[in-house]
Amino acid sequence: MAAGLILMALGAAAGPGPGAGPGQAAPWDFGPGGMMGFGAVNIGSGPDPGSPGFVAGTASAPRVVRIVASDALRFFPDVVTVRQGETITFEVTTMGMSSHEFMVGPAADVAADTAGTPEVADVAMVQTKSLTYTFSGPGPFAFACHAPGHYEAGMKGTIVVVA
Repeated sequence: MAAGLILMALGAAAGPGPGAGPGQAAPWDFGPGGMMGFGAVNIGSGPDPGSPGFVAGTASAPRVVRIVASDALRFFPDVVTVRQGETITFEVTTMGMSSHEFMVGPAADVAADTAGTPEVADVAMVQTKSLTYTFSGPGPFAFACHAPGHYEAGMKGTIVVVA
């Protein structure tokens, strides 16, 4: 409930923000059913590859993808589509009382929590941290939270790489 109130406050304060044009939802609008109801998710990340208006991220101008980490030990969205070779800046925000981390890279390294795999740690309540990563090669790639018990509870996501 507290996360929902914080979410509404952020949406009201933030306005439509990047990725939302006239008549579109605010960046923290989780659509019908809300975040806990697993309704439509619009966190203002802009269009995916293959969608109208898509612009691939580059090293000098990464595409921003916003990720919400929840107390339900889930990421929203939990599937992100990128173009091969694209550079993405993940903006990870914790909505809830738990502190999370965000690791991204080759799926095997993310699953094994391999040292040296890019990550941000200690993303506390209503805090946002960023991590920029270039998806060289076809993958597979993934992201996850390895705070104690979080990965085991299913706090992970998939990166879909398209040519």
